[in-house]
Amino acid sequence: MHKNPSPWAYIPSLYFVEGLPYILINVVSAALYSKLGVPNDVFAFWTGFLYLPWTLKMLWSPLVDSKSTKRRWLLTCQFLFAVLFLFVALALGWNAFFTASLCGFAAGAFVSATYDIATDGYYMLALSAEKQGYFIGIRTIFYRLAMIFGGGTLLMLIGLLEQHTGHVLLSWRLGLAGMGVLFALFALYHVWILPAPQQDKPAVSTGHLPIFLDAFKTYFQQKNIVYILIFILFYRLGDALLEKMVVPFLIGTPGTGALALSTQQYGLIKGTLGVAAIIAGNLAGGFFLGRYGFKKCIWPFALILILPNFFYIYMSYAKPAVWVVATLLTLEHFGNGLALMAFMVFIMYVSQGKYKTSHYAISTGIMALGMMVPSMLSGKMQTALGYQHFFIAVAVLSLCTLAVIPLTHKIKSIEETEKAFRSHKMQISDAD
Repeated sequence: MHKNPSPWAYIPSLYFVEGLPYILINVVSAALYSKLGVPNDVFAFWTGFLYLPWTLKMLWSPLVDSKSTKRRWLLTCQFLFAVLFLFVALALGWNAFFTASLCGFAAGAFVSATYDIATDGYYMLALSAEKQGYFIGIRTIFYRLAMIFGGGTLLMLIGLLEQHTGHVLLSWRLGLAGMGVLFALFALYHVWILPAPQQDKPAVSTGHLPIFLDAFKTYFQQKNIVYILIFILFYRLGDALLEKMVVPFLIGTPGTGALALSTQQYGLIKGTLGVAAIIAGNLAGGFFLGRYGFKKCIWPFALILILPNFFYIYMSYAKPAVWVVATLLTLEHFGNGLALMAFMVFIMYVSQGKYKTSHYAISTGIMALGMMVPSMLSGKMQTALGYQHFFIAVAVLSLCTLAVIPLTHKIKSIEETEKAFRSHKMQISDAD
Protein backbone atom coordinates (compact mmCIF):
# COMPACT_ATOMS: atom_id res chain seq x y z
CA MET A 1 0.00 0.00 0.00
CA HIS A 2 1.34 3.40 -1.02
CA LYS A 3 1.65 5.98 1.77
CA ASN A 4 -0.12 9.31 1.30
CA PRO A 5 -0.60 9.21 -2.49
CA SER A 6 -2.07 12.22 -4.26
CA PRO A 7 -5.78 11.84 -5.10
CA TRP A 8 -4.71 12.34 -8.72
CA ALA A 9 -3.09 8.90 -8.48
CA TYR A 10 -6.34 7.05 -7.77
CA ILE A 11 -9.52 9.14 -8.18
CA PRO A 12 -9.36 9.22 -12.02
CA SER A 13 -8.68 5.48 -12.24
CA LEU A 14 -11.39 4.56 -9.70
CA TYR A 15 -14.05 6.39 -11.72
CA PHE A 16 -12.73 5.15 -15.04
CA VAL A 17 -13.26 1.64 -13.68
CA GLU A 18 -16.75 2.68 -12.52
CA GLY A 19 -17.84 3.78 -15.98
CA LEU A 20 -16.34 0.88 -17.93
CA PRO A 21 -18.54 -2.04 -16.78
CA TYR A 22 -21.67 0.09 -17.10
CA ILE A 23 -21.08 0.78 -20.80
CA LEU A 24 -19.92 -2.79 -21.48
CA ILE A 25 -22.94 -4.38 -19.83
CA ASN A 26 -25.69 -2.05 -21.04
CA VAL A 27 -24.50 -0.92 -24.49
CA VAL A 28 -21.66 -3.09 -25.79
CA SER A 29 -23.61 -6.26 -24.92
CA ALA A 30 -26.34 -5.15 -27.35
CA ALA A 31 -23.77 -4.71 -30.14
CA LEU A 32 -22.27 -8.12 -29.31
CA TYR A 33 -25.56 -9.99 -29.50
CA SER A 34 -26.62 -8.16 -32.64
CA LYS A 35 -23.36 -9.13 -34.37
CA LEU A 36 -23.78 -12.75 -33.26
CA GLY A 37 -27.27 -12.94 -34.74
CA VAL A 38 -29.43 -12.95 -31.61
CA PRO A 39 -32.94 -11.68 -32.58
CA ASN A 40 -33.70 -8.09 -31.55
CA ASP A 41 -36.72 -8.96 -29.44
CA VAL A 42 -34.76 -11.61 -27.52
CA PHE A 43 -31.63 -9.66 -26.65
CA ALA A 44 -33.49 -6.39 -25.98
CA PHE A 45 -35.82 -8.08 -23.48
CA TRP A 46 -33.13 -9.93 -21.57
CA THR A 47 -30.45 -7.24 -21.63
CA GLY A 48 -33.14 -4.80 -20.47
CA PHE A 49 -33.12 -6.71 -17.18
CA LEU A 50 -29.50 -5.75 -16.70
CA TYR A 51 -30.65 -2.31 -15.49
CA LEU A 52 -32.23 -3.95 -12.44
CA PRO A 53 -29.20 -3.85 -10.11
CA TRP A 54 -28.79 -0.11 -10.63
CA THR A 55 -32.50 0.27 -9.92
CA LEU A 56 -32.30 -1.71 -6.68
CA LYS A 57 -28.80 -0.92 -5.42
CA MET A 58 -30.21 1.24 -2.62
CA LEU A 59 -31.59 -1.96 -1.06
CA TRP A 60 -28.17 -3.43 -0.29
CA SER A 61 -26.25 -0.19 0.29
CA PRO A 62 -26.59 -0.65 4.10
CA LEU A 63 -24.78 -3.99 3.71
CA VAL A 64 -21.83 -2.24 2.06
CA ASP A 65 -21.79 0.25 4.95
CA SER A 66 -22.02 -2.33 7.73
CA LYS A 67 -19.77 -5.13 6.44
CA SER A 68 -16.03 -4.62 5.94
CA THR A 69 -14.44 -1.42 4.56
CA LYS A 70 -15.22 0.53 1.40
CA ARG A 71 -11.65 -0.04 0.23
CA ARG A 72 -12.00 -3.81 0.51
CA TRP A 73 -15.42 -3.78 -1.19
CA LEU A 74 -14.22 -1.85 -4.22
CA LEU A 75 -11.04 -3.92 -4.61
CA THR A 76 -13.07 -7.13 -4.43
CA CYS A 77 -15.43 -5.78 -7.09
CA GLN A 78 -12.53 -4.95 -9.41
CA PHE A 79 -11.13 -8.49 -9.18
CA LEU A 80 -14.63 -9.86 -9.79
CA PHE A 81 -14.92 -7.71 -12.93
CA ALA A 82 -11.77 -9.39 -14.23
CA VAL A 83 -13.13 -12.88 -13.54
CA LEU A 84 -16.58 -12.16 -14.98
CA PHE A 85 -15.42 -10.62 -18.26
CA LEU A 86 -12.95 -13.45 -18.80
CA PHE A 87 -15.86 -15.83 -18.15
CA VAL A 88 -18.06 -14.04 -20.73
CA ALA A 89 -15.24 -14.23 -23.30
CA LEU A 90 -14.96 -17.97 -22.64
CA ALA A 91 -18.74 -18.52 -22.65
CA LEU A 92 -19.12 -16.99 -26.13
CA GLY A 93 -17.55 -20.16 -27.53
CA TRP A 94 -20.20 -22.45 -26.02
CA ASN A 95 -23.37 -23.73 -27.68
CA ALA A 96 -25.49 -22.01 -25.03
CA PHE A 97 -23.43 -18.82 -25.39
CA PHE A 98 -26.37 -16.43 -25.02
CA THR A 99 -27.61 -17.82 -21.70
CA ALA A 100 -24.12 -18.26 -20.27
CA SER A 101 -22.80 -14.85 -21.30
CA LEU A 102 -26.02 -13.15 -20.17
CA CYS A 103 -25.55 -14.69 -16.71
CA GLY A 104 -22.02 -13.28 -16.71
CA PHE A 105 -23.27 -9.82 -17.65
CA ALA A 106 -26.02 -10.04 -15.00
CA ALA A 107 -23.52 -10.91 -12.29
CA GLY A 108 -21.33 -8.07 -13.57
CA ALA A 109 -24.27 -5.67 -13.26
CA PHE A 110 -24.75 -6.53 -9.56
CA VAL A 111 -21.01 -6.18 -8.96
CA SER A 112 -20.97 -2.85 -10.83
CA ALA A 113 -23.88 -1.44 -8.80
CA THR A 114 -22.09 -2.52 -5.60
CA TYR A 115 -18.86 -0.93 -6.84
CA ASP A 116 -20.75 2.35 -7.37
CA ILE A 117 -21.87 2.33 -3.73
CA ALA A 118 -18.43 1.46 -2.37
CA THR A 119 -16.52 3.90 -4.57
CA ASP A 120 -18.76 6.86 -3.78
CA GLY A 121 -18.48 6.03 -0.08
CA TYR A 122 -14.70 5.70 -0.30
CA TYR A 123 -14.51 9.03 -2.16
CA MET A 124 -16.19 10.82 0.76
CA LEU A 125 -13.94 9.10 3.32
CA ALA A 126 -10.59 9.42 1.53
CA LEU A 127 -10.89 13.11 0.55
CA SER A 128 -11.49 16.22 2.60
CA ALA A 129 -14.63 18.24 1.88
CA GLU A 130 -12.56 20.75 -0.08
CA LYS A 131 -10.95 18.06 -2.24
CA GLN A 132 -14.29 16.36 -2.79
CA GLY A 133 -15.57 19.57 -4.36
CA TYR A 134 -12.43 19.95 -6.47
CA PHE A 135 -12.47 16.37 -7.82
CA ILE A 136 -16.21 16.12 -8.54
CA GLY A 137 -15.64 17.35 -12.09
CA ILE A 138 -12.50 15.22 -12.54
CA ARG A 139 -14.28 12.01 -11.59
CA THR A 140 -17.15 12.81 -13.99
CA ILE A 141 -14.72 13.38 -16.86
CA PHE A 142 -12.98 10.05 -16.30
CA TYR A 143 -16.32 8.26 -15.98
CA ARG A 144 -17.23 9.66 -19.41
CA LEU A 145 -13.80 8.76 -20.81
CA ALA A 146 -14.48 5.17 -19.78
CA MET A 147 -17.63 5.29 -21.87
CA ILE A 148 -15.65 6.58 -24.86
CA PHE A 149 -13.10 3.81 -24.36
CA GLY A 150 -15.64 1.01 -23.84
CA GLY A 151 -18.28 2.14 -26.34
CA GLY A 152 -15.89 3.63 -28.89
CA THR A 153 -12.23 2.61 -28.78
CA LEU A 154 -12.92 -1.00 -27.82
CA LEU A 155 -15.51 -1.43 -30.58
CA MET A 156 -13.18 0.12 -33.14
CA LEU A 157 -10.44 -2.34 -32.10
CA ILE A 158 -12.88 -5.25 -32.32
CA GLY A 159 -13.93 -3.98 -35.76
CA LEU A 160 -10.28 -3.97 -36.88
CA LEU A 161 -9.90 -7.54 -35.62
CA GLU A 162 -13.02 -8.54 -37.56
CA GLN A 163 -11.50 -7.11 -40.74
CA HIS A 164 -8.07 -8.70 -40.27
CA THR A 165 -9.17 -12.11 -38.98
CA GLY A 166 -12.47 -12.44 -40.83
CA HIS A 167 -13.81 -14.04 -37.64
CA VAL A 168 -16.48 -12.07 -35.77
CA LEU A 169 -16.78 -14.40 -32.76
CA LEU A 170 -13.03 -14.62 -32.18
CA SER A 171 -12.71 -10.84 -32.37
CA TRP A 172 -15.36 -10.31 -29.70
CA ARG A 173 -13.90 -13.00 -27.45
CA LEU A 174 -10.47 -11.38 -27.64
CA GLY A 175 -11.94 -7.94 -26.99
CA LEU A 176 -13.84 -9.00 -23.87
CA ALA A 177 -10.92 -11.10 -22.61
CA GLY A 178 -8.79 -7.98 -22.97
CA MET A 179 -11.27 -6.15 -20.75
CA GLY A 180 -10.91 -8.87 -18.14
CA VAL A 181 -7.13 -8.47 -18.16
CA LEU A 182 -7.48 -4.66 -17.95
CA PHE A 183 -9.72 -4.94 -14.86
CA ALA A 184 -7.16 -7.25 -13.23
CA LEU A 185 -4.39 -4.71 -13.87
CA PHE A 186 -6.51 -1.90 -12.40
CA ALA A 187 -7.24 -4.06 -9.34
CA LEU A 188 -3.55 -4.78 -8.73
CA TYR A 189 -2.70 -1.11 -9.16
CA HIS A 190 -5.36 -0.06 -6.67
CA VAL A 191 -4.22 -2.65 -4.12
CA TRP A 192 -0.90 -0.84 -4.19
CA ILE A 193 -1.97 2.80 -4.51
CA LEU A 194 -5.19 3.19 -2.48
CA PRO A 195 -4.75 4.66 1.02
CA ALA A 196 -6.73 3.19 3.92
CA PRO A 197 -8.56 6.10 5.58
CA GLN A 198 -8.83 5.75 9.36
CA GLN A 199 -12.57 6.42 9.24
CA ASP A 200 -13.12 3.65 6.68
CA LYS A 201 -14.59 1.16 9.14
CA PRO A 202 -17.73 -1.00 9.16
CA ALA A 203 -20.70 0.93 10.48
CA VAL A 204 -23.00 -0.46 13.15
CA SER A 205 -25.57 -2.34 11.11
CA THR A 206 -28.42 -2.31 13.66
CA GLY A 207 -29.08 1.39 13.08
CA HIS A 208 -29.36 1.27 9.30
CA LEU A 209 -32.71 -0.40 8.78
CA PRO A 210 -34.88 2.15 10.61
CA ILE A 211 -33.06 5.03 8.92
CA PHE A 212 -33.37 3.31 5.56
CA LEU A 213 -37.10 2.80 5.98
CA ASP A 214 -37.59 6.35 7.23
CA ALA A 215 -35.79 7.67 4.16
CA PHE A 216 -38.19 5.76 1.91
CA LYS A 217 -41.19 6.91 3.93
CA THR A 218 -40.24 10.59 3.76
CA TYR A 219 -39.49 10.34 0.04
CA PHE A 220 -42.93 9.01 -0.84
CA GLN A 221 -44.62 11.40 1.57
CA GLN A 222 -43.36 14.44 -0.33
CA LYS A 223 -45.93 16.90 -1.62
CA ASN A 224 -46.69 16.34 -5.30
CA ILE A 225 -44.95 12.94 -5.21
CA VAL A 226 -47.21 11.66 -8.02
CA TYR A 227 -46.05 14.49 -10.32
CA ILE A 228 -42.43 13.79 -9.38
CA LEU A 229 -42.74 10.08 -10.19
CA ILE A 230 -44.53 10.69 -13.50
CA PHE A 231 -41.84 13.13 -14.61
CA ILE A 232 -38.97 10.80 -13.66
CA LEU A 233 -40.55 7.79 -15.37
CA PHE A 234 -41.66 9.42 -18.63
CA TYR A 235 -39.26 12.31 -19.32
CA ARG A 236 -36.81 9.99 -21.16
CA LEU A 237 -39.34 7.55 -22.65
CA GLY A 238 -38.10 8.06 -26.21
CA ASP A 239 -34.48 7.46 -25.18
CA ALA A 240 -35.45 4.31 -23.30
CA LEU A 241 -37.27 2.85 -26.31
CA LEU A 242 -34.42 3.66 -28.69
CA GLU A 243 -31.42 2.62 -26.62
CA LYS A 244 -31.35 -1.12 -27.41
CA MET A 245 -32.72 -0.86 -30.97
CA VAL A 246 -30.32 1.79 -32.23
CA VAL A 247 -27.51 -0.77 -32.10
CA PRO A 248 -29.00 -3.38 -34.50
CA PHE A 249 -30.40 -0.59 -36.70
CA LEU A 250 -26.92 0.83 -37.20
CA ILE A 251 -24.94 -2.41 -37.59
CA GLY A 252 -27.57 -4.91 -38.79
CA THR A 253 -27.74 -6.31 -42.32
CA PRO A 254 -29.43 -4.28 -45.10
CA GLY A 255 -32.06 -6.97 -45.62
CA THR A 256 -33.52 -6.18 -42.20
CA GLY A 257 -33.85 -2.47 -43.00
CA ALA A 258 -30.70 -1.61 -41.03
CA LEU A 259 -27.86 0.71 -42.12
CA ALA A 260 -25.17 -2.01 -42.06
CA LEU A 261 -22.37 0.08 -40.56
CA SER A 262 -19.21 -1.79 -39.68
CA THR A 263 -18.32 -2.37 -36.03
CA GLN A 264 -15.47 0.10 -36.49
CA GLN A 265 -17.77 2.80 -37.89
CA TYR A 266 -20.27 2.19 -35.10
CA GLY A 267 -17.56 2.53 -32.46
CA LEU A 268 -16.34 5.80 -33.93
CA ILE A 269 -19.80 7.37 -34.40
CA LYS A 270 -21.73 6.13 -31.39
CA GLY A 271 -19.01 5.46 -28.86
CA THR A 272 -16.50 8.23 -29.58
CA LEU A 273 -18.15 11.18 -31.35
CA GLY A 274 -21.41 10.46 -29.53
CA VAL A 275 -19.99 10.39 -26.01
CA ALA A 276 -17.85 13.47 -26.73
CA ALA A 277 -21.04 15.24 -27.82
CA ILE A 278 -22.77 14.16 -24.59
CA ILE A 279 -19.91 15.69 -22.57
CA ALA A 280 -20.23 18.92 -24.58
CA GLY A 281 -23.99 18.86 -23.97
CA ASN A 282 -23.43 18.34 -20.24
CA LEU A 283 -21.12 21.36 -20.10
CA ALA A 284 -23.48 23.54 -22.12
CA GLY A 285 -26.47 22.36 -20.10
CA GLY A 286 -24.74 23.14 -16.82
CA PHE A 287 -23.89 26.65 -18.08
CA PHE A 288 -27.42 27.48 -19.23
CA LEU A 289 -29.08 25.98 -16.15
CA GLY A 290 -26.77 27.95 -13.89
CA ARG A 291 -27.42 31.16 -15.81
CA TYR A 292 -31.16 30.93 -16.52
CA GLY A 293 -32.52 28.33 -14.09
CA PHE A 294 -34.47 25.10 -14.48
CA LYS A 295 -37.88 26.58 -15.39
CA LYS A 296 -36.57 28.64 -18.29
CA CYS A 297 -34.40 25.82 -19.65
CA ILE A 298 -36.66 22.79 -19.33
CA TRP A 299 -38.90 23.54 -22.37
CA PRO A 300 -36.13 24.19 -24.94
CA PHE A 301 -34.07 21.32 -23.54
CA ALA A 302 -37.05 18.96 -23.87
CA LEU A 303 -37.64 20.01 -27.48
CA ILE A 304 -33.97 19.38 -28.23
CA LEU A 305 -34.29 15.98 -26.56
CA ILE A 306 -37.22 14.71 -28.65
CA LEU A 307 -36.32 16.26 -32.03
CA PRO A 308 -33.58 13.68 -32.83
CA ASN A 309 -36.14 10.89 -32.46
CA PHE A 310 -37.44 12.07 -35.84
CA PHE A 311 -33.91 11.72 -37.29
CA TYR A 312 -34.32 7.95 -37.10
CA ILE A 313 -37.49 8.07 -39.22
CA TYR A 314 -35.50 9.90 -41.90
CA MET A 315 -32.54 7.49 -41.67
CA SER A 316 -34.77 4.40 -41.84
CA TYR A 317 -36.32 5.62 -45.11
CA ALA A 318 -33.42 7.48 -46.78
CA LYS A 319 -30.50 5.20 -45.77
CA PRO A 320 -28.13 8.22 -45.90
CA ALA A 321 -24.35 8.26 -46.26
CA VAL A 322 -22.18 7.49 -43.23
CA TRP A 323 -21.19 11.14 -42.72
CA VAL A 324 -24.87 12.12 -42.54
CA VAL A 325 -25.53 9.40 -39.97
CA ALA A 326 -22.52 10.57 -37.96
CA THR A 327 -23.73 14.18 -38.03
CA LEU A 328 -27.29 13.33 -36.96
CA LEU A 329 -26.18 11.02 -34.16
CA THR A 330 -23.68 13.57 -32.86
CA LEU A 331 -26.45 16.18 -32.71
CA GLU A 332 -28.68 13.64 -30.96
CA HIS A 333 -26.06 12.98 -28.30
CA PHE A 334 -25.43 16.68 -27.74
CA GLY A 335 -29.18 17.15 -27.14
CA ASN A 336 -29.21 14.18 -24.77
CA GLY A 337 -26.36 15.76 -22.82
CA LEU A 338 -28.30 18.99 -22.43
CA ALA A 339 -31.51 17.23 -21.44
CA LEU A 340 -29.81 14.94 -18.96
CA MET A 341 -28.40 17.91 -17.06
CA ALA A 342 -31.93 19.33 -16.64
CA PHE A 343 -33.09 15.92 -15.48
CA MET A 344 -30.33 15.63 -12.87
CA VAL A 345 -31.06 19.16 -11.63
CA PHE A 346 -34.72 18.16 -11.24
CA ILE A 347 -33.71 15.14 -9.14
CA MET A 348 -31.42 17.33 -7.04
CA TYR A 349 -34.21 19.86 -6.43
CA VAL A 350 -36.66 17.21 -5.21
CA SER A 351 -33.99 15.52 -3.02
CA GLN A 352 -33.78 17.86 -0.06
CA GLY A 353 -33.93 17.55 3.72
CA LYS A 354 -32.01 15.32 6.12
CA TYR A 355 -32.21 12.30 3.79
CA LYS A 356 -31.26 14.11 0.59
CA THR A 357 -28.55 11.56 -0.27
CA SER A 358 -30.99 8.66 0.13
CA HIS A 359 -33.71 10.56 -1.74
CA TYR A 360 -31.29 11.19 -4.60
CA ALA A 361 -30.46 7.46 -4.73
CA ILE A 362 -34.17 6.56 -4.74
CA SER A 363 -34.82 9.00 -7.59
CA THR A 364 -31.98 7.60 -9.69
CA GLY A 365 -33.28 4.08 -9.00
CA ILE A 366 -36.72 5.08 -10.28
CA MET A 367 -35.00 6.68 -13.28
CA ALA A 368 -33.29 3.34 -14.02
CA LEU A 369 -36.66 1.61 -13.78
CA GLY A 370 -38.05 4.10 -16.32
CA MET A 371 -35.25 3.10 -18.69
CA MET A 372 -35.44 -0.64 -18.00
CA VAL A 373 -39.07 -1.44 -18.78
CA PRO A 374 -39.32 0.39 -22.16
CA SER A 375 -35.96 -1.02 -23.29
CA MET A 376 -37.18 -4.55 -22.50
CA LEU A 377 -40.28 -3.99 -24.65
CA SER A 378 -38.54 -2.21 -27.50
CA GLY A 379 -37.33 -5.38 -29.22
CA LYS A 380 -40.82 -6.85 -29.46
CA MET A 381 -42.13 -3.51 -30.80
CA GLN A 382 -39.44 -3.34 -33.46
CA THR A 383 -39.91 -6.96 -34.50
CA ALA A 384 -43.65 -6.43 -34.87
CA LEU A 385 -43.47 -3.07 -36.65
CA GLY A 386 -40.17 -3.05 -38.58
CA TYR A 387 -37.65 -0.24 -38.22
CA GLN A 388 -39.56 2.43 -40.11
CA HIS A 389 -42.85 2.10 -38.26
CA PHE A 390 -41.03 1.48 -34.97
CA PHE A 391 -39.22 4.82 -35.23
CA ILE A 392 -42.49 6.59 -36.09
CA ALA A 393 -44.08 5.05 -32.98
CA VAL A 394 -41.12 6.10 -30.82
CA ALA A 395 -41.24 9.68 -32.14
CA VAL A 396 -44.94 9.91 -31.31
CA LEU A 397 -44.53 8.35 -27.85
CA SER A 398 -41.61 10.67 -27.09
CA LEU A 399 -44.09 13.55 -27.10
CA CYS A 400 -44.87 12.34 -23.56
CA THR A 401 -41.81 14.36 -22.61
CA LEU A 402 -43.63 17.57 -23.48
CA ALA A 403 -46.79 16.36 -21.75
CA VAL A 404 -45.07 15.86 -18.37
CA ILE A 405 -43.20 19.17 -18.27
CA PRO A 406 -46.22 21.23 -17.08
CA LEU A 407 -46.26 18.98 -14.00
CA THR A 408 -42.93 20.45 -12.88
CA HIS A 409 -44.58 23.86 -12.49
CA LYS A 410 -46.94 22.35 -9.92
CA ILE A 411 -44.14 20.95 -7.73
CA LYS A 412 -43.56 23.47 -4.96
CA SER A 413 -40.17 22.07 -3.93
CA ILE A 414 -38.80 22.89 -7.40
CA GLU A 415 -39.69 26.56 -7.12
CA GLU A 416 -38.60 26.83 -3.48
CA THR A 417 -35.25 25.13 -4.03
CA GLU A 418 -34.47 27.09 -7.18
CA LYS A 419 -35.26 30.37 -5.42
CA ALA A 420 -32.94 29.39 -2.56
CA PHE A 421 -30.12 28.44 -4.93
CA ARG A 422 -30.45 31.61 -7.00
CA SER A 423 -30.62 33.74 -3.83
CA HIS A 424 -27.45 32.07 -2.58
CA LYS A 425 -25.77 32.69 -5.96
CA MET A 426 -26.72 36.39 -5.81
CA GLN A 427 -25.32 36.69 -2.29
CA ILE A 428 -22.00 35.22 -3.45
CA SER A 429 -21.96 37.59 -6.43
CA ASP A 430 -22.62 40.57 -4.17
CA ALA A 431 -19.86 39.46 -1.83
CA ASP A 432 -17.41 39.26 -4.72
